[in-house]
Amino acid sequence: QQKQENQIKAIRSFVAQGVDAIFLAPVVSTGWEAVLKEAKEAKIPVILLDRDIDPSGKDLYLTAVTSDSVHEGEVAGDWLAKTVGDKQCNVVELQGTVGASVATNRKKGFDTAIAKHANIKIVRSQTGDFTRAKGKEVMESFIKAEGGGKTICAVYAHNDDMMVGAIQAMKEAGLKPGKDILTVSIDAVPDIFKAIMAGEANATVELTPNMAGPALDALIAYKDKGTEPPKWIQTESKLYTAADNPQGAYDSKKGLGY
Repeated sequence: QQKQENQIKAIRSFVAQGVDAIFLAPVVSTGWEAVLKEAKEAKIPVILLDRDIDPSGKDLYLTAVTSDSVHEGEVAGDWLAKTVGDKQCNVVELQGTVGASVATNRKKGFDTAIAKHANIKIVRSQTGDFTRAKGKEVMESFIKAEGGGKTICAVYAHNDDMMVGAIQAMKEAGLKPGKDILTVSIDAVPDIFKAIMAGEANATVELTPNMAGPALDALIAYKDKGTEPPKWIQTESKLYTAADNPQGAYDSKKGLGY
C-alpha cells in the first residue's frame, strides 16, 4: 500500500463519511494540498503521524507527531564513525521511498555525521522502498557490484525492514552480516533485535512506536477545549546495540504487531 493515490482515496472516503478526525502517515511529502483542503473545509482535523509534508501544506493539518528523522540519521552515522575509528569504510545505503520526508531526513542526518570523517564514504545508494523484498534485491546488486561484498565495510538502511532483507542477501552470498559487513538501521522493530541477538546486525536507532498516544491527547484537547497543539510534537529516538539487552527489547516489542 506504499502509494499516495491509495491514501488520497482513503482520505476522500473518510471525508465523505464525515469522520471526527483523520490520522495520516503520508507516504510522500508533496501533493497533499487538494485533499487536505477538502478535509479542512469539512472541518475534519488531520493529524500527521511519523512523517511530515511539504511546508506549503502546513496550515492544512492540526499537528505532526514525528521523531526527528535528521537526528536519527545522525545517531546512526555517529555510531558508525565511533565503531570504525580511523579505518577506511565504504558504506552502501538503502534509502527509503523516494520523496518521503523521513527518507530525505534520515539521509541528511547520516550524511552530516559522516561528513566529519574523511575515511567514511557512501559508495552506493539506492532506494529499497522501505520493504524487506526490495532491501534484499538492492543489497544483492550492491554485493555483486562490490566484488562479492569484499569492498563493503558497512550498510546503512533507512529502516530495519530493508536491513532484514539485506541481511538475508549477505547470508546467501556467503557473507557474515554484522561481522564481514557492519549494519546500522532505524526503527528498532522486533526482527532487528533477533538479528542483533544472532550477531547478524550491529545497531538500530529506535523510532518510538507510540505516536498515537500524543496524537490522541492533542486531538482530545483540541476537540474538548479548543486548545491548538504545537505544529510539531517530537518523540524520542534511542540507539540500541548488543550491549543494550536486545532480548529485553525484543520481548517488550514482539506483541506490538510491526
